[in-house]
Amino acid sequence: MTRPGADRGSASITLAAGAAVLLLIVILLSAVARITGQQAVAACQAPAAASTAASSIPARYLADYRKAGARYGISWTVLAGIGTVESDNGQSGLPGVHSGTNSFGAAGPMQFGVGGAAGDTWGGAPVHPASEHTGGYGIDGDGDGVVDVYDPGDAIPSAAWFLQAHGAQDDLQAALFAFNHSAAYVSDVLSWAARYAAGGAPAVSAASSAQCQLAAAGPLPAGTAGTVIAYAEAQLGKPYQWGGTGPDAFDCSGLAMMAYRAAGLTIPRTSQAQWQYGTRIPPPAAQPGDLVFFAGGDGTPQAPGHVGIVIGAGTMIEAYAPGYPVRIATYGQPSSPPGDQAVVGVTRP
Repeated sequence: MTRPGADRGSASITLAAGAAVLLLIVILLSAVARITGQQAVAACQAPAAASTAASSIPARYLADYRKAGARYGISWTVLAGIGTVESDNGQSGLPGVHSGTNSFGAAGPMQFGVGGAAGDTWGGAPVHPASEHTGGYGIDGDGDGVVDVYDPGDAIPSAAWFLQAHGAQDDLQAALFAFNHSAAYVSDVLSWAARYAAGGAPAVSAASSAQCQLAAAGPLPAGTAGTVIAYAEAQLGKPYQWGGTGPDAFDCSGLAMMAYRAAGLTIPRTSQAQWQYGTRIPPPAAQPGDLVFFAGGDGTPQAPGHVGIVIGAGTMIEAYAPGYPVRIATYGQPSSPPGDQAVVGVTRP
């Protein structure tokens, strides 16, 4: 039986009010997460350093560890632990630290493989132009146009990026083992990390990758963009499901669609249609709430198969692929570890 129109209207108002309350709760929860993130970022960036760190780590290295930790969501003390084990934070005079390689083919203060038994995790020559894109993890971290394995301004953020790409958010020990295939090495790095943290070992694991990156992203923007991002942040950690549009699982375009729906805007369902729908924005001008597109494994530059939601410069929230929870990831770097493909473009719905 059809209910009277007045009743339908009342129901619509009730549903709309309920949706508004639900959305407000999502935004408040996201704001709380960012406040918590501001506390957690101390373990990633500053200032909780034990006296051991200040007295034994050169000031430049300490600053680079903190900066890279905040950018990539890795506890700075872990990066310092790697730097200590590999090169005494650049103070070692052993072969390969400042020039050439060691006997295994590793180079620089973080001892990236540049050939030989160590493989080539750096990608390309030890020193090469930033415009020379490679398949490794070496990046131009200090923006001087050169990717230099011997420069801590490049080597330290490259190590942080490597750890992030190898799942440090979910399993730090496994990511460290991927960096150097030795259980003793992992223990040694974590031991140094605990010594450098003012709170000891608990402080090393106090901040998750997502918390660090949310804190580094700063406050939510106002208006539609803030609502879109708040919704996406509330889904962090949920599983990927092809065709998923929530509330329990998402694929990339399903997450984007539902985040915009939370802000009262309707956008198409698929990444290919979303690419055609929005206003094209030059990637360097991307703002929080914009959509960033990639060819992905099942698309092309003309019909992108993957999309993420921009939350800050070079950072997005994405539902990446089966086996990866909804996560924060970087994009637009010169090489392509998992989840960091070359950018096709950016749109603003």
